[in-house]
Amino acid sequence: MKIRSALPQDAEAILALNADSVHLLSAMDAARLAHLQQEAAWHQVVELGERVVGFVLAFREGADYDSLNYQWFAARYPQFLYIDRIVIGEEVRGLGVGGMLYERVLAFARETGAPSLTCEYDVDPPNPVSEKFHHGFGFEEVGRQRLPNGKSVSLQAMKVG
Repeated sequence: MKIRSALPQDAEAILALNADSVHLLSAMDAARLAHLQQEAAWHQVVELGERVVGFVLAFREGADYDSLNYQWFAARYPQFLYIDRIVIGEEVRGLGVGGMLYERVLAFARETGAPSLTCEYDVDPPNPVSEKFHHGFGFEEVGRQRLPNGKSVSLQAMKVG
């Protein structure tokens, strides 16, 4: 497996991966992906052979991004790196790909001077796999919010250092 920067030709695979996990994240079409790619501080894909089997999108403060979760952090943290979404294809789940991507995101946060790494996961409906993963990685809950779609999320942060 190889982790590399996302390229325009990866869009179809990224959109398919996002659609497969849309129950855990927000929907995304090609126009939305293009906008997010432009605003992202870090957009990487995981490649297995010639196929994209995962991706991560992360944003620094000051991005033009309408996510309520991103905006929650922007209102409270002067500098941060926000992990918006990480998607791992079913065929490679359980192989440590998520941990590899988070290690890379953390390294990027250090390199770019982000003092905090932030994200969220669903608590209603619950996502115990994500909760366990983030807790094990060192994230701590810094807030909660209910979204217009009825979901509630745990807002998470960890110090980068």
